[in-house]
Amino acid sequence: MTADVDGRVRVLINNVQPSVDGGRYPAKRTVGEKVEVTADIIADGHDHIRAVLLYRHESMQEWTRVEMIHENNDRWKASFTASEKGMYVFTVKAWIDHLDTWYDGFRKKAAAGVDTAAEMLEGGELLRAATKEDASPRIAELVALMADVSKHAEVRAQVLSREFADIVHNHPLEQHVALYSPELRIRVEHRKANFSTWYELFPRSAALEGGRHGTFRDVIRLLPRLHAMGFDVLYMPPIHPIGEINRKGKNNSERSTPGEPGSPWAIGSKHGGHKSIHPELGTLDDFRALIEAASKLGIDIAMDIAFQCAPDHPYVKEHPQWFRRRPDGSIQYAENPPKKYQDIYPFNFETDDWKALWEELRSVFFYWIEQGVKIFRVDNPHTKPIRFWEWVISEVNKRYEDIIFLSEAFTRPKVMAALARVGFTQSYTYFTWRVTRSELTEYMNELVNTELRNYFRPNFWPNTPDILPYHLQHQGENIFIIRLALAATLSSNYGIYGPPYEFCENVPVEGKEEYLDSEKYEIKHYAWKKTNRMTDIITILNRARKEHAALQSTWNVRFLNIENPNLIAYLKATDDLDSIFLIVVNLDPHARHSGYVQIPMDALKLQWPINIKLHDLVTDEHYTWTQEWNYVELDPYVMPFHLFKLEMHESYQ
Repeated sequence: MTADVDGRVRVLINNVQPSVDGGRYPAKRTVGEKVEVTADIIADGHDHIRAVLLYRHESMQEWTRVEMIHENNDRWKASFTASEKGMYVFTVKAWIDHLDTWYDGFRKKAAAGVDTAAEMLEGGELLRAATKEDASPRIAELVALMADVSKHAEVRAQVLSREFADIVHNHPLEQHVALYSPELRIRVEHRKANFSTWYELFPRSAALEGGRHGTFRDVIRLLPRLHAMGFDVLYMPPIHPIGEINRKGKNNSERSTPGEPGSPWAIGSKHGGHKSIHPELGTLDDFRALIEAASKLGIDIAMDIAFQCAPDHPYVKEHPQWFRRRPDGSIQYAENPPKKYQDIYPFNFETDDWKALWEELRSVFFYWIEQGVKIFRVDNPHTKPIRFWEWVISEVNKRYEDIIFLSEAFTRPKVMAALARVGFTQSYTYFTWRVTRSELTEYMNELVNTELRNYFRPNFWPNTPDILPYHLQHQGENIFIIRLALAATLSSNYGIYGPPYEFCENVPVEGKEEYLDSEKYEIKHYAWKKTNRMTDIITILNRARKEHAALQSTWNVRFLNIENPNLIAYLKATDDLDSIFLIVVNLDPHARHSGYVQIPMDALKLQWPINIKLHDLVTDEHYTWTQEWNYVELDPYVMPFHLFKLEMHESYQ
């Protein structure tokens, strides 16, 4: 027995969620999101447990109480809405409520005809104890009546009334309270952390006419096009000077020929390093002008942060201790066997000078944030220490608000999860390779219905400059539309590597998931003034996402029963059912498929007779469904998906 143990406390509180690593890291939400708190709460015997959720914003001193409701199997639940940015703190407290326990027993005895005179006296004492802070005349009257044995019969009917039951419920008798420790935290971020629409382009390919290097001024001229399509994030690969030593040529050849631009990820030259701009793109003033012009259209510029250096980066001469030397004296270039990146030197994070390295890399973030950048797509963070990311993201968050970090880590699941836990706002995912209905359903359920939901925010990309997945190779427009529809409606954050996706580029390096004639190594010319069917579909999808709340969350997906395995159907709805969407996608780009989809009557709070109006926002077709199971048919050569906006109506019967 220890001095700080109160043996009268009989309630145990376990498995309080959301919790990340037992509370070491905060869970993540965004402004306006509901925070659902659950806990396993048990006690010995059959006495009644009462529990409350206590929460407060870090700026407040007082706790807000929310009653917890028992669901089943000793699981209790309560929720609140995160209405402000910042850190929220919450905990759970629970106790044996002897008044509630007494009242349950009293009603059972009364119903069985058992004499309850003694119970009435006991209940009066418990009610007095529970209501001592609320001495309302009516409660005082009841307490006095219950203490008067001669009025037992008279008061018994009042004690069994709805009024008395409400008094018992609203005045819990808190004694010997258990309080969960430690208090848990939730970081609430701005809305864009959970809802964003990304378009990626290489600024050097932004010229309207062929034959010249694009500039930031060219990108400014493209902004109205991207705005009209509904994108609110423009992501550009690294904009820094490109190394000249060991510069890669077309299709990743080891040596470039004169005039070839090299890979933007080979950062640094005589023109500067991570705080400099590639001269052919323009000046720092031009970049600031791009940020300002984009902001006026509601578009944020996302900057690529790749912590690696070309051989002629100034760091190599100024800080040689930051790089790993081989026995022959040369610096170790980057490798991912059998791939070799002779144009890139990785930092040696095990250097004795690691503190100076960390501080310098932190200053890179600080520098570009001061120029107006608020979003960073971080290249290959899994090849740098996770403790470094935990530190540097925390340092940034201490100084600046509303900074988004997107983790580009296509690596092992637990490493991806660890990066999200320590602070990355959003994460690339395996969506790129999830193709079948079972793969998509299983993966979405993992993201939404496991502990990942508390810290891992997915950002779905059907393609990237590094990845032309096999299912897009040598394929026509249909599969591009299918993958776009899935990305844009399953995840509230999604993006495309824009021009190649818009124009359905599909030619790979044979046997690899890579683009032939990749833009990573050469300047491309696109028909920027043209639009096509894909452009129109992208625009419709992005408009629907912007206008309808049900499409602005990843966490509200519910997969529906549908007979044909080539079809996938899912519901997305707000909690209040003010916004409801049903998405049906034909996963086969080559053949027409049909089947019956089951409407979830419980989720939609439907009763018979059914009368649902459906409006397909892509085709502008209208339907009425009056059955629980309804027929759908999708021809991929017409349109491979339905984007149904649902409205519930009273039946005409």
